[in-house]
Amino acid sequence: MRDTPDGWPLGRLLSAAARAVERDWDERLRAIGLPHAALIAIDILIRTGPTGADTLARTARVQPQTMSRTLERMERDGLVERSPHPADRRRRIVTVTEHGRGAWETARHIERDVLPDDPALREALTALLARGDSKPN
Repeated sequence: MRDTPDGWPLGRLLSAAARAVERDWDERLRAIGLPHAALIAIDILIRTGPTGADTLARTARVQPQTMSRTLERMERDGLVERSPHPADRRRRIVTVTEHGRGAWETARHIERDVLPDDPALREALTALLARGDSKPN
């Protein structure tokens, strides 16, 4: 008996496909010097505008400490800048630099190559995430 993907349970299939896409994407991002975590942060910043690390962490669905480490590396690599919050000097605002924006543009082309947009797949995955968001913690 041969174990082929067409006979796998849907959960295993989704998990294996996600890992395969992420491996390919991460490899290509590494080649341009952009960690996947940094791409997620830049994407959020470009879509929402400058914001605090706590908001970035919540939006990215990661722990604040994880986002803090990511932002430290990103700032060191010139992808973002952190400046004092105008209303609260204890907080900092994160902004994408031109270098970060250029890396994001390159990454968008890589993503389209690795996983071309498929409206039906997008709808199904969005529905799965929405269902998970509505469950009580």
